[in-house]
Amino acid sequence: MGVFHGSACSNCRRENLKLFLKGDRCYTEKCAFERRAYPPGQHGQARTKFSEFALQLREKQKVRRLYGLLERQFRGYVKSALKETGVTGEKLLTNLERRFDDVIYRSGFAASRTQARQLVTHGHFLVNGKKVTIPSYLVKEGSVIEVHEKSRQLVPIVAALEGIKRREIPQWLELDAAQFKATMKQGPKRSDITVPIQENLIVEYYSR
Repeated sequence: MGVFHGSACSNCRRENLKLFLKGDRCYTEKCAFERRAYPPGQHGQARTKFSEFALQLREKQKVRRLYGLLERQFRGYVKSALKETGVTGEKLLTNLERRFDDVIYRSGFAASRTQARQLVTHGHFLVNGKKVTIPSYLVKEGSVIEVHEKSRQLVPIVAALEGIKRREIPQWLELDAAQFKATMKQGPKRSDITVPIQENLIVEYYSR
């Protein structure tokens, strides 16, 4: 998987939305978006009127950055959603929510999706008793995710669980922090995603 080496905070400012890319820092006064809630760069505070294409592009970039994907990966999710039955935009978002790294983050085992991705690749989690090291693995309904017994004292995981009160566990997941386990009770629905996203603009962008 490709790695983004730029500033995570500048991504939030560029998309005019707090994407919680830096974990606990996003909840403090040190958050760059709270201090400078305008796009980065020399003309960041200038008023800009976006074209239809620009609106589609910005929406695509926002979601891509939210889940930490590069363009090629994100395009792959769009193509998969187009092949499935149902509303394409909703399928795209629910498939992104089912990514293993996202489930780890949403369950409270990591402070950010970036940290979750790193923990997953290092083999710290099991799915239904088997070690999974692929961040893009799509977790299925009824799956049980747990922290490897040897990894339960890792500082990032312990710290993330201690700070879980700062964010809400989605209804489609059930966390048992004492046992270091989480269960996907049901698949995520579009209504479970509270981040303001206009997925129809993303579909339109790739339909040009």
